[in-house]
Amino acid sequence: MGGGVADLVTSGAQPLWRGRALALIGIVLVAFSLRSAVASLSPVIDHIAEDFTVSSVVVGLIGAAPPVCFAVFGLLTPLFERRFGLERVAVVAIALIAAGLLLRSLAVDSTSLLAATAVVFAGVGSGNVLLPPLVKKYFPDRLGLMMTVYSTTMAVSTFVPPLVAVPIADTAGWRVSLGLWGVFAAIALVPWVAMLLAHRTDAVTTGRSHAEPSSSEAATGESDAASMATGPIATTPANPRVFGRLWRLPMAWSIALVFASSSTIAYVSFAWLPTIMIDVGGVSPANAGLLLSLFGLMGLPCSLLVPILIVRFQATRPVFFSAIASGLIGLAGMLFLPTVGMPLWVAFFGLAAALFPLALVLLSIRARTPESAVALSGFVQSIGYAVAAVFPLLIGLLHDATDSWLIPLWLLVGVLIAVIPAGWIAGRRRTIEEDWERRHGRW
Repeated sequence: MGGGVADLVTSGAQPLWRGRALALIGIVLVAFSLRSAVASLSPVIDHIAEDFTVSSVVVGLIGAAPPVCFAVFGLLTPLFERRFGLERVAVVAIALIAAGLLLRSLAVDSTSLLAATAVVFAGVGSGNVLLPPLVKKYFPDRLGLMMTVYSTTMAVSTFVPPLVAVPIADTAGWRVSLGLWGVFAAIALVPWVAMLLAHRTDAVTTGRSHAEPSSSEAATGESDAASMATGPIATTPANPRVFGRLWRLPMAWSIALVFASSSTIAYVSFAWLPTIMIDVGGVSPANAGLLLSLFGLMGLPCSLLVPILIVRFQATRPVFFSAIASGLIGLAGMLFLPTVGMPLWVAFFGLAAALFPLALVLLSIRARTPESAVALSGFVQSIGYAVAAVFPLLIGLLHDATDSWLIPLWLLVGVLIAVIPAGWIAGRRRTIEEDWERRHGRW
């Protein structure tokens, strides 16, 4: 049964735009806002500090805010979604991102800057959880393509803001530089609000909503592909009972640990990789910044290829072990040959970013229904980001205690090795429902 979703992707696919153009535009715009919200602040901190004091404590709290908010709202979002529905919660999440980004551009001191940042990441945390189920709901016949579009958009929006934030801040001021991304987020509201209004109008005129799939259709992952020409598949809100069961499922935990390792590598790298390269590799600060961009850029081909490899060719384990091996090669180079070929080691280490789109795709294909995908997305991301919130601080403490990057780098080696069993389990071609049924009976 594990191939049901993949079969649906490769057969009976409908034209991407027909009846769901707004959903496609909305998903792309939201995906862009999720990462640009994170990546647009740190490049202009120096500009902000010219207007008011931004202490190292505040900078540290701002750096810790993303994974903490992502973990908290990863747990809360499925509850909100059950009460209000996918699209309504998505609109609120996007509105929070837009409002927070605009408020951040109006900050008058470090406290208001931190408060606005918390609002931003509350919305981003919810959006992270909601996007995979939205993709599954509106594009069950195009999962591979849409997950590629989604993850590639996020990859692009990771390295574009740092490239333009400083030039804009230099010419127009840091407030314009930050506020620009709030405008993009506000534009992302338009298609989702339009869909909500259209669905409400349809409900009034027809007196009924789309029919819900039968239990047999849900069990096999099949649906009437022709219905996708006019709208999304029907879904029910996330059930707390489903969310509670995930704590007892190896499949859910394995995906969570894969996601946690990906998030840990990303947040540690963006916090400490330039300093590590300067201290152990002897590179200049300017070159360290370029190498950090190289690290981020390596995620782009991963985002393009990984969803297709997994959904169409079921290559979960090959992709996982390739990412782990690349990360270990990069770390080995930094440990043993740090002054020789640092760009090569950074490029290899950056290929570990393949774990991120891998985890995103698994959120969709390891659940039978959008309802289960919402619960799985919240479970995986709350645990993953909670783990990721610990490591940047831990890496810094270890460096301060040892006055060396040797132990921190070996800790990252340990993270990649420790997640190998989880990657093997996540590679099993079965859904969380099947995992439950094998152990506890009927889902």
